[in-house]
Amino acid sequence: MSTSRIYKVEAIILKRRNVGETDRILTVFSKEYGKLRVIAKGIRRITSRRAPHLEIFNRATLLLHKGKTLDIVTEADLLDGYQELRKKLTLVNGCYYCCELIDALLPEKQEHRDVYVLFSRALSTFASKQDIDINRNCEQFALSLLRALGFLPVNRELPPAQIQPFIESITERRIRTYRFLKE
Repeated sequence: MSTSRIYKVEAIILKRRNVGETDRILTVFSKEYGKLRVIAKGIRRITSRRAPHLEIFNRATLLLHKGKTLDIVTEADLLDGYQELRKKLTLVNGCYYCCELIDALLPEKQEHRDVYVLFSRALSTFASKQDIDINRNCEQFALSLLRALGFLPVNRELPPAQIQPFIESITERRIRTYRFLKE
């Protein structure tokens, strides 16, 4: 990371966890620094102006301040809220699946601009198309992600039934959102 104590990133929110009464720990995937864990202090207050910008699936510009253990979100500006994703449960399931794949397969603080572009395009595709085969698109995203990260050779194809076991053998844990995607 840069030597400055304050830095700016463009990121997509992958997951969140409540801490204390008003704080939240976010896992974000940034274009510049890869996957990061940051803390948003006071975000759960009713008066928080940053709260709507830091929802899952949102793409936002974050101003971060280096902390002792976790970097602190000081400002957030929404770039794309992907509002169409939140209107259909199948789209939400597909997006959660993609977020879990990113979180499981990528290490922290390693830049992956190609994966960031792939992920933001997938979210845009999910949000823009009316009738979309979410299962097929998630399979294509998983294969593209595996290829981009070097887990799968470019010339090798995996049948849809083998994608999930292959990913779980790499991560050595179950991908929980997969079963919701198939229901």
